[in-house]
Amino acid sequence: MKNISILGATGSVGIQTLDVLKNDRENFKLLAVTANKNYSKIIEIINEFNPKLVALMDNVAAETVRKYCIEHNKDIEVLAGLKGLTSAATLKEVDMVVTSVVGMIGLVPTIEAIKAGKTIALANKETLVVGGSIVINEAIEHKVKILPVDSEHGAIFQCIEGNNSSDISKILLTASGGPFRGKKRDELTEILPKDALKHPKWNMGNKISIDSATLMNKGLEVIEAHWLFSVPYEDIEVVVHPQSIIHSMVQYCDGTVLSQMATADMRLPIQYALNYPKRGKRIIDKLDFYSLDKLSFEKPDIDTFGCLKLAYEVGKKGGNLPTILNAANEVAVELFLKNKINFLEIEDIIKDSLEKFQYRKDIDIDIILDTDVKVRSYVDKKYNV
Repeated sequence: MKNISILGATGSVGIQTLDVLKNDRENFKLLAVTANKNYSKIIEIINEFNPKLVALMDNVAAETVRKYCIEHNKDIEVLAGLKGLTSAATLKEVDMVVTSVVGMIGLVPTIEAIKAGKTIALANKETLVVGGSIVINEAIEHKVKILPVDSEHGAIFQCIEGNNSSDISKILLTASGGPFRGKKRDELTEILPKDALKHPKWNMGNKISIDSATLMNKGLEVIEAHWLFSVPYEDIEVVVHPQSIIHSMVQYCDGTVLSQMATADMRLPIQYALNYPKRGKRIIDKLDFYSLDKLSFEKPDIDTFGCLKLAYEVGKKGGNLPTILNAANEVAVELFLKNKINFLEIEDIIKDSLEKFQYRKDIDIDIILDTDVKVRSYVDKKYNV
């Protein structure tokens, strides 16, 4: 029996993780969950899973849940804010922490969970994007496994199992191409948020859906792959695969390419991480090869979708640049979703922020957090009009 904590239980990945747990109660027990302010969903989780601890970032939402637990005689600890998030990540009885919060907020609790010796099922890519060297070094020091939950990184992880990392020639990171695949920049000037949220293959949250539309999501995954698998950026190649059947591939020194294939369902990589090193019972539809029309592959259009190119450049330089890129992108996506900027301005804002702030090669947690706050403040003041 594995005891599980889910950071970000009410988001897309969190909800699908709950579904995986629900289908295998013999092997998993949910002990802690967190959310931003979706108290109604947290109350549903309380009634279904009866966790030991819940935490909400919003104080009012936390108080609402606390009152509910008192009124219904639920012996559950209810906490608020970042302290609550960290408590859920470090709860003594927890074996594995699923980090599925969106954005920079996942960095500190993930590091604290590592220091507490918890296995990490990582769905919060920003943690490695902004603090890759710090996180990986902490994991090595504390002998903690970081298991990828992203579909692409989960696929790569499976493709390298049983092989020597020194034999890896190239990682081939697949991408659906997003909702605007094939379009040019002049066709993207009038894009509305509702259009960008229509991902052709995956059911994801708003922020990740917009990142997929700009290809920033793939750029962040490139940086994440660099840290997870210790592969140089020059050996990480993005391949557009519209069918989303092959979730990523690894090419070896002898020319062999191993791929992981399955129907597009996030529950599979979640389940694999939770059960590792074993495989769980089938939770997704089987892949029917007779019904497949074709598998096609294309180069990404980095002239139209420049966020991918920016991520490569920033990743190679490292330091505080990934933090600047990530913070600017997060605020820009929020502004776009509020109809305060147009679609192409997301990339412009990121470029502006990278030029505005001075490059620092040597970083620590304090520098990362300070940079994040300053970039967000700058973008918000300049563009939130």
